Amino acid sequence: MTDNNESTTSTIDHTTNLLIDKHVEYIVKLGTKKDSFEYWVTEHIRMNGMYWGLSSLYLLKSLEKLDKNEVIPWVLSCQKSNGGFGGNTSHDGHLLSTLSAVQILVQYDALDKIDINSVVNYVVKLQREDGSFVGDQWGEVDTRFSYAAILCLSLLKSLDKINSEKAVEYILGCQNFDGGFGSIPGAESHAGQIFTCVGALSILNKIDKIDIDKLGWWLSERQLPNGGLNGRPEKSSDVCYSWWVLSALSAIDRLDWIDNDKLKNYILKCQDNETGGIADKPGDIPDVFHTFFGLCGLSLMGYFKDQIESIDPVYALGTKTLQKLGINLPWNKNL
Repeated sequence: MTDNNESTTSTIDHTTNLLIDKHVEYIVKLGTKKDSFEYWVTEHIRMNGMYWGLSSLYLLKSLEKLDKNEVIPWVLSCQKSNGGFGGNTSHDGHLLSTLSAVQILVQYDALDKIDINSVVNYVVKLQREDGSFVGDQWGEVDTRFSYAAILCLSLLKSLDKINSEKAVEYILGCQNFDGGFGSIPGAESHAGQIFTCVGALSILNKIDKIDIDKLGWWLSERQLPNGGLNGRPEKSSDVCYSWWVLSALSAIDRLDWIDNDKLKNYILKCQDNETGGIADKPGDIPDVFHTFFGLCGLSLMGYFKDQIESIDPVYALGTKTLQKLGINLPWNKNL
């Protein structure tokens, strides 16, 4: 990747411009590189990768670039007999890949292709007596799973099937003295976990249960002198936190507590002006994960509005997509 600030006839200055066409091309080509190491080392999380890539194309107003007549049957082939979806056809079902599958089908308006009750039953059975959720049959507990379950059931209009009161109680038990949230009670505050907890509480209309300003302070402290954000104190910046941190700040209406322009510049510098895609840091190799979350960050901050669709900070789906489902989004400032 080059880092030349001077534009030429063949290269657009990636430090000031969003490389729309290159990003679209980069994402579309990912599925064709079946002889690459990267393709196979991520084989077990293909469902998540498909969600990141498809959602990136949605943001770039190019959803049609992936053939839904190929994507939808593949997603359906990953569903297991218990109702959950695996990360790929040969992998066991997991709550995270199940959510990604539902998010993909929602974007294609294809929820009618699945037995919704079987998916709902799969998710509901993963809730424990203390209100927490496990990710699969092996019993790992994490606030990520609470968010995934609540978001999934919300999209499927089945939130009444779980014990929401206990779910809220468990999530609040994961909040720390600094205002942040961890993966389990007593675990270190982390921006990724904060996103999941804020998102889950927002969907359940319980965001008033937390100290908004204390949490906003912790999140705003994540911005570094280079404009980027980190996930916890004493860590380096990473583009993915342009989503984890910003989504939470947006949901609690504290987006103006960081320097948006500096973060925008940081994200743009992480673009690869040769291959397209966005990396974790300037000069690193891009990937679909950071591409999606970099675009999400720009969308949340309202940059390039004529080029990027609006993303919802809680559902991680397009605002227009959620409006079609009739979902109430009181935190969304783009409505």
